[in-house]
Amino acid sequence: MWKTLYWKLALAFMFVAVIATVLIAIFIRITSVDRLTKLITEQQGSSLQASMAEYYAFTGSWLGVKEYWQTAQMHPTPSSDGTQDTNTNPNPFPPDGRDRRNFFGLVDANRVVLVSVDPKFPEGSTLPEKMLKDGFPIMVDGQQVGTIINANTPPGFLPEENLFLTRTNHALLLGVAGALLIALVVGIVLARTLTRPLRDLTQAAQRIADGNLEQQVKVNSKDEIGDLAIAFNQMSHEVAHQSLLRKQMTADIAHDLRTPLTVIAGYIESMQDGVLQPTPERLALIYSEIERLQNLVGDLRMLSQADAGELPLNPQKIEPVSLLERSAALFQHQAEKQQISLEVLVPEVLPEIYVDEARMLQVFDNLISNAFRYTPAGGRITLSGKLQNDGVVLSVNDTGSGISIDEQPYIFDRFYRADRSRHAENGESGLGLAIVKALIESQNGKVWAESKPDHGTTIFMEFPVTNS
Repeated sequence: MWKTLYWKLALAFMFVAVIATVLIAIFIRITSVDRLTKLITEQQGSSLQASMAEYYAFTGSWLGVKEYWQTAQMHPTPSSDGTQDTNTNPNPFPPDGRDRRNFFGLVDANRVVLVSVDPKFPEGSTLPEKMLKDGFPIMVDGQQVGTIINANTPPGFLPEENLFLTRTNHALLLGVAGALLIALVVGIVLARTLTRPLRDLTQAAQRIADGNLEQQVKVNSKDEIGDLAIAFNQMSHEVAHQSLLRKQMTADIAHDLRTPLTVIAGYIESMQDGVLQPTPERLALIYSEIERLQNLVGDLRMLSQADAGELPLNPQKIEPVSLLERSAALFQHQAEKQQISLEVLVPEVLPEIYVDEARMLQVFDNLISNAFRYTPAGGRITLSGKLQNDGVVLSVNDTGSGISIDEQPYIFDRFYRADRSRHAENGESGLGLAIVKALIESQNGKVWAESKPDHGTTIFMEFPVTNS
């Protein structure tokens, strides 16, 4: 259980929270003593500073300051008018020991020690100037008459202050425990939020592995996991669609192979039994069915070569206009016979493209043949070209029956037949547009279709321009 991503994420969140909370607690614990010491020092130093300034202002000198210093060590007693009473206290030391303010000393304006705080500098000695930087200057009438110096040793804490530190430690422990609990709860919630869609994806993937290809998972977020779910849904739909196409293609291949083989076998069997005589007409019919099989096998072989990237090509620089005009010339007789207008329309001079001319003639042969098949008499087929997006776009447009919106995404699929009866009548295999797509993409081009029912169809092909 602990090896699952769910618990790994939950424990990871809690571990990060523990580390952060503990570090903060340690920092606060370490600095709290220093901060309390600094606070006590500043408070008591400021109190002594005020008392000594008042003494000097009253006496005009530091004579007798040592006796007054011991009195000032105690907290000044408030007088009846609210001011501090600075009269001498007959018992300057409290019963429970020496007061913390004995960690201060006093020097005059010339740095002569008046009250010693360091054995190295007894009273009457001169204190180094560098030791005055942390002291409390005593100012009287805008002039510094002395300095209160600090011993820089930690004062002993009173019971109340020790109680404050103890309560601070307890509060830190409670804070750490609370942070751990919150981190565990948040970690579990976040881990569940993150792992639930992953678990759904895993279960859907297992169902695909079991053969249920069409699987969709719910998209609950717009983050990377949501993107993964969307990609998975698209993949599942495409896999199911391709599987359906593969099954349909297998059935279509079997059908297209079985029909001519049945005709051939029937005629040969009848001839063997003497029911039919092998006349030239019957032999020609058998041969036409054999040609049909050869064409189908050739188309399938071409598609397999294109899929494997092994389709033989002989690319060269070709002017698009000449390619369109040559393709149109091959079908002019058929256009006149079916009373269809076939024209080439190129409104501008187009740069050369790098393609295999024979393969492109095969592409246009398939496209124009399809256009004739679906365009009625009096209609029009237009071959055109234009420069667009740094590429040359060639197109074949007809005014035929068009393609329904539902069928347009699948017209380049192999053996896809929008009108099965019509394909059967003409002996078409359903591979024409699939071959067109394979040939164009093998020459670094791309192909797409635009169509409106009853308004005709346009097949577009785009090729990059050759570098001069």
